[in-house]
Formats: sequence, C-alpha cells, structure tokens
Amino acid sequence: MSEPVNLSLECVDVSDPKLYGDDTWGPVFARLRKEDPVHWCAQSPVGPYWSVTRFHDIKTVDTSHDVYSSEAKGITIAEVDAEPGLLQLDNFIAMDQPKHDEQRKVVAPSVAPTNLRNLEPLIRERAADILDHLPVGEPFNWVQDVSVELTARMLATLFDFPYEDRHKLIHWSDVTTANEQIQGESGLSPDYRLQELTECMNVFAGMWQERLSRGAPSYDLLSMLAYGESTRDMPSRPQEFLGNILLLIVGGNDTTRNTISGGVLALDESPDQYALLRERRDLIPNMVAEMVRWQTSVIHMRRTALRDTVLAGKRIREGDKVIMWYLSGNRDETVFANADKLIIDRPNARQHVSFGYGIHRCMGNRLAELQLKVLWEEIMKRFRHVEVAGPVVRVPSNFIRGIKDLPVVLHPW
Repeated sequence: MSEPVNLSLECVDVSDPKLYGDDTWGPVFARLRKEDPVHWCAQSPVGPYWSVTRFHDIKTVDTSHDVYSSEAKGITIAEVDAEPGLLQLDNFIAMDQPKHDEQRKVVAPSVAPTNLRNLEPLIRERAADILDHLPVGEPFNWVQDVSVELTARMLATLFDFPYEDRHKLIHWSDVTTANEQIQGESGLSPDYRLQELTECMNVFAGMWQERLSRGAPSYDLLSMLAYGESTRDMPSRPQEFLGNILLLIVGGNDTTRNTISGGVLALDESPDQYALLRERRDLIPNMVAEMVRWQTSVIHMRRTALRDTVLAGKRIREGDKVIMWYLSGNRDETVFANADKLIIDRPNARQHVSFGYGIHRCMGNRLAELQLKVLWEEIMKRFRHVEVAGPVVRVPSNFIRGIKDLPVVLHPW
C-alpha cells in the first residue's frame, strides 16, 4: 500500500493510529493544509468524517456552538454507539450550553489563580523530590520516573485521593483513552475497559459519600462536585458521574504528562534552543507554551454538525462528523513560522490550540503550565542536559499524542 502522503486525496485517512505511533503524521497533514484543508474521508474504520486541519478553520468550528455540537455524538472520532452502556459516558466537555457552563463552573475554582498560588510550593516540593532521587549518568525511563510520577502526585492532590494509590489514577486515565477505534490494534477490549472503569466509579462513589459525611465542602475537585448545586445528584446518573470523573482525571494527566516527556525530546532535538535556555532561564514560561504547542497532547476533538453549513467552501451536512485536528492547526505554517521546530522564544507561542478554543478551552490549562514551569525551573537548577539515550516509544493513538518510553541520561552542571 502507498504511503498516506502519496495516496489520492480521497483515500487519505488521518484517523489511522499508526500515523501517530510511528510519528509519520506530519507530511500528511501538511498536504491536507495545502491541498484540501477541509477534507472529506468517505470510508474509514471510524466511519466518514471531515478533517479540519488549518488553524483559523479549527477556531471557527470550536467557537460556532450553534452549528457544531459537542453533545450530539461525543468529542472523539470514535463512534460512541460502538461502546457498551456504561462506556457511553457523559461529561461537561461533551455538553452544549447551558449545561456545559453550569457544571464547569462548579469545579473551576479549584484552578483559580489564588488556588494555583497555594499549590505552587507543593508542586515545587514534589518536583524537587522526584528529581533529587533520579539516577545520574545512567539510563532510565523519563516517562515513568518523572512524567507519570509528578502527574500522579498532582492528581492525588487535586482529588484528595489516597496518596499511596495515586498510580490507579494514571491507570484509569490510560484505560479511558484506550478505545479500539482510537488506538487500533493496541486498544483494550470493551469488556476489560468496562471492568476497570466500573472499579473507578465504585471507588469514587465511596469517596463521594465520605466527602458528604464531612458536612462541608473543601477545595478538592470531588468535594466541589459533591456539594455543587448542579452536580450534587450526579451519582444517580452513572454515565454522567463516571464521565465527569474521568474527564478530570484524563485532563489532569495527559497534557501535563506527555508535554513533560515531549519537551525533553524537543529540546534534545534542538541543541541551539537548549543552549539558549541555559543562557536565558527567564524564557521558561514562554518555552512551556511552546512545548505545549509542539507536543499537542490532545490530537483532535470532534463536533457534529447541527445543520447544513459551509466551511472553507465545503458544504457540510447536518449530522456530519467534523474533526478538529489540533495537532495540524499547531503546525500551520501561515500562523507559526518554522512550525515543526521548537523555538523557545517564539513570539506567538501562546496562540496555540492545544487546549482548545472558546467555551470548551481546557479548564486546567494554567495548572498544566504551572507544573511545567516549576518542573523546568527545578530541572535547570540541577542538570545541564537531559539527554535522550535511546529509541522513543509512542502510543499509537489518534486522540492522545502519548509517549510511553523515553530513555534518558542526566548530565549535571
């Protein structure tokens, strides 16, 4: 079979998880942006769909809530009807107005600026503890020992989850995104996913009752939901209850975890940028935004057309599946010069669409940026170079741009 970039346009299918496991998606999206930026794929394992690949078209879809629905058929390219009952989850990112705002505002205070200022010393303490216990001068897997560990510690803090069981949160996040239509042959069976996520729901249901027994809310995410006026009865709707819990777990896991790993890889591939970072540590906040753009941990989001419409000259029919490829939008050459390269002082780095755009923009984006900023400040205090020392193993997924293994060697100052 021909490489995707050489196929006739009507045969191009960017839903293929292998493109992302092999990291060969770049030329295919570059071709679509140039030749057919709103592209119709008539046949694929996930059914027919439109690909929206340019930055400004993506923003148009993401802000046209009266035309493109999050709620009608979910937010991923996978077909929700292919999942058994409980796995057809509801959550506020997959809701339209006004329900979206009603539920989102309940947990938003947990990532308000005041709360982030209170969290920063804890993030720094935990990042320092992780870094101070790493082996120096010998290879280890950065993903497991740093990216996963820091993310697990922060998720446990945000949920007030038993600290010793924190890696269950990472496991449940991975199970959530391992749908076979998202990860292809490496995906998990629906039966296994149902079993594991039912356990997750039962654990959180018990924690929910424990929060209520306290008699007053605290500032962890679960407590806010348990006492929120529009969410307090959520356990009576199991799909919505589990859906929102998993949304918060996945949202707190994937962007931070994979950008921690992707940032190390991007700097190692850009020695000139690493040299600049050593000279200009004040660039770390901008570098973090650029790493979030470069990595783009959430590859796509899906909408469903509520009525016939036109986008970039293409007629989209009511009920059509419309995919915003954030990964492609963040490599749009008309917006980001030399878009495939990490440029830590890029003037418009913060304009990326990695967190989405409009009302569905990632609620925890500032927390993710804070964790990344603090981590890199602590890394640069200790190590001159985090060197990639072996082959990178990626997750074959069309939804999460994940890195499974990243062998590194630390070189101190």
